[in-house]
Amino acid sequence: MSSRQRIPVIIDTDPGVDDALAILLALASPELEILAIIVTFGNTEAHAAYANIYKLYQAVARHIAAHPEDRGRFPNFAPGIPPILALGPHGPLQGDRHFAQYFHGRDGLSNITQRHPELSVSPGTHDQLASSFVTTAKSAVEVALSLLESRPARSITYLVFGPLTNLAMLNRQHHETIRARIGRIIMMGGALDVPGNTTPMAEFNFFADPFAAKELLCPVQAGSGLPLERFLLLTLDITTPHELPFPYYIRHIDPTFHSTRNPSIQSGKTPFTHFTSSVLESAREIMVSFGKDALEMHDVVALWCAIENPPETIVNRNGLPTLSPGWAVARRKFDIERTGEITRGMLVVDRRTDQTAYAPGSNRCEVQALIEQSHQLHGLLESTAVPALVEMESEGVRKGPDEWLGHLTVHDGSLGGSMDVVCVVDTPGKDVLLQMLTQRLWGISI
Repeated sequence: MSSRQRIPVIIDTDPGVDDALAILLALASPELEILAIIVTFGNTEAHAAYANIYKLYQAVARHIAAHPEDRGRFPNFAPGIPPILALGPHGPLQGDRHFAQYFHGRDGLSNITQRHPELSVSPGTHDQLASSFVTTAKSAVEVALSLLESRPARSITYLVFGPLTNLAMLNRQHHETIRARIGRIIMMGGALDVPGNTTPMAEFNFFADPFAAKELLCPVQAGSGLPLERFLLLTLDITTPHELPFPYYIRHIDPTFHSTRNPSIQSGKTPFTHFTSSVLESAREIMVSFGKDALEMHDVVALWCAIENPPETIVNRNGLPTLSPGWAVARRKFDIERTGEITRGMLVVDRRTDQTAYAPGSNRCEVQALIEQSHQLHGLLESTAVPALVEMESEGVRKGPDEWLGHLTVHDGSLGGSMDVVCVVDTPGKDVLLQMLTQRLWGISI
């Protein structure tokens, strides 16, 4: 990778515990050029998330001050051209705001503001970080637009770790610019064949603003959404197995790490390790209560995908993007529920035509018998039968709450706004990511 040009990225984020690790990995990744960090509502409210960027950069600054020999470990810290820090949306396109403070804390970083006041950022620190990033009074939409227009067409990767609200606002105002100039969009969000992590059906980013997700990925008006041929979605299906096991963290990084009952202290460890241990303490307690002694690195996987897969100029004959070895994608057809009483943010997968259902021309009865005989990936009480499609004609489809015609994509009386979206279905492996993270963030080779 050292022989290729750096990948310019815009990071749209709501930090966030796993967002924080992803941003720190970005700072430690020479393959990337961070153009801007756009902070939005999501895991916590926008101003708290915005303050977390200062905390992340301060942790790196303190580490470099104490260990100047590690300056090269963070090539994107205090670069020649610092990234722009912009404040994005405070809420979704429509409806109430929802946060994930139950996991990330009111400050977004496991409440370190209260538990570890030494990690808070004082007003004087703002000036010390002036070479690391520049703040702006411009809107996040203006910042993203300016960068897209100033860089070569289709060179920028737009990374989304939080709700899609800001990208939806950008698309509403500058749709043609996005279609002409954005290189690749990589998003962590959604759940296809696994349960949600916020509700039984929905992953948090899609739950937080399902209207933005629907508008961009499954638009009512054909052609008004994102250029899906340049969009990669990493759902919970692929991100969840990529974990930072806490016993591994104790063994290789911080032997004193435990939980909020035995909080981290600076003595005897680097400033950077003290920071990460402080952020992870509460997260460990919550994950253990869920039955797992590990942190799921959802946003880190998306950042890794951006590192490994720069925007491309040539698309395969099958229309799928060409990715680096070890990465694989598949088209999945789904619509997005916006207003369901218990299904808000759900990816409603159209399994009738799903590639994982039946091969073209196969005898459905014979295949079904074989599947149920082996119980592959299913329990005894769960049917894997896929019924044949029944076409339907509808008259007088009522307008939805946003004054758009329900979920129509083609206004010919047929219901359904499902779209084929390219989803990442394989990576080089969770151990590969864990080793890279350990080496780049903490300087430890495994």
